[in-house]
Amino acid sequence: MAAGCVIGVDLGGTKLLAGTVDRDLRVHHRAYRLARTGDAMAVFDTIIEAVQEAREASDEEVGAVGLGIPCLVDVARGVAMTCNHLPLDDAPVADLISERLGLPVVVDNDATAALVAETRHGAAAGAANVVMLTIGTGIGGGLLVDGRIVRGVSGAAAELGHIVIDENGPPCPGRCPNHGCLEAYVSGPALAREGARLAASAPDSHLGRALAGGREVSGPLMTELAHDGDVVARDAIALMGTRLGIGIASLVNVFNPEVVVIGGGLVGAGELLLAPARDVVARRALAPARDQVRIVPARFGEESGMLGAAALAFDLL
Repeated sequence: MAAGCVIGVDLGGTKLLAGTVDRDLRVHHRAYRLARTGDAMAVFDTIIEAVQEAREASDEEVGAVGLGIPCLVDVARGVAMTCNHLPLDDAPVADLISERLGLPVVVDNDATAALVAETRHGAAAGAANVVMLTIGTGIGGGLLVDGRIVRGVSGAAAELGHIVIDENGPPCPGRCPNHGCLEAYVSGPALAREGARLAASAPDSHLGRALAGGREVSGPLMTELAHDGDVVARDAIALMGTRLGIGIASLVNVFNPEVVVIGGGLVGAGELLLAPARDVVARRALAPARDQVRIVPARFGEESGMLGAAALAFDLL
């Protein structure tokens, strides 16, 4: 009997989501973990634990595992080449995970996995030219050009978070040697830093009181307070949106996409983030590309990467 489910895994710089997924992309069980980043084996142990939980919760036979990881990936070999936020350089991820689980495993970049979900079943379904940005601990990128995923000569293409928007900007996070990358300005940590800065100058705001009360200023807190109407949190997210729009304008000029899909944790800010980005693109990008592109949230939200990894796993069956 053919396997009825697969397990999709989205491994980020700080957290992991695994899900038991059927052929209609319905999720039957979710397993969450914080990413342990001490060394490669700690990362693998976290993946195995989450997959085993999801597997044991399934009433159906699990046929394969798909992994989306925040690395440059040699997809044919299932090897993580370099990774900006996790200790996975040169790790044979597919082989190691497959050996421990006794299941076939496919590995791809996490943002490319999100692109697969959104182009096959989500916000960009039917489009042949798509830019995907996943905004969380950093920015992942995926590209679909004329219906084909762009991987580059060695699988290192579409690192869209590392386009430079300010040559004299701050150092890029992780091990990127550049300065002023989009990722340095737009991410969950960048939003938290901006929120802490603004809260210090507005102590009577909800965000300022949260900071004074000892709460950690984080991306989720900022989003929550912004939706509740806190002006300082809204201003910080609007600034993220403006910076995001600067990056998107360049991508629109280069790729002339039909759709730019925004996913990852920061997409929870919704129109508070996307409306300023669209305004910047309308002012800065070239016609006719700026008038043709749609800038939309991922249909599957934070789960795009996990569902895309699951879709890639079904391709193995």
